[in-house]
Amino acid sequence: MRFAILIVPLVLATPVIYAQTASSQLQQLSLQAKAENPAFTGFNSQRGQQFFTSTHGNNWSCASCHTKNPLQTGRHDVTGKVIQPLAPAANANRFSDVAKSEKWFRRNCKDVLKRECTTQEKGDVLSWLLSLK
Repeated sequence: MRFAILIVPLVLATPVIYAQTASSQLQQLSLQAKAENPAFTGFNSQRGQQFFTSTHGNNWSCASCHTKNPLQTGRHDVTGKVIQPLAPAANANRFSDVAKSEKWFRRNCKDVLKRECTTQEKGDVLSWLLSLK
């Protein structure tokens, strides 16, 4: 019991720094989600797709810049900067660096949602992105 009391805070306080592939990042997000919510049962790719394409009450969605098909090249809605495909199947560099993944989730979620994404939201989106071939 004492062991569990010590481990759960460590898992919650430790950033996801060891995963270096999209699949391993998804596994780490799953551990983090379970630590945050013991009732967590898994991520949902359909929910991830819906989240990705929804505007969440704002003008932007993830798809505004990354397109509704993340296997394709996107373009930033404001700057016009080209954005390489987001789906790992089309861009092997995506989700290969945890620090970059966290940076871009934080930045893009604040643009789209006006807040950071939850672990559930990140995991659902990544689950969907991994399902694309």
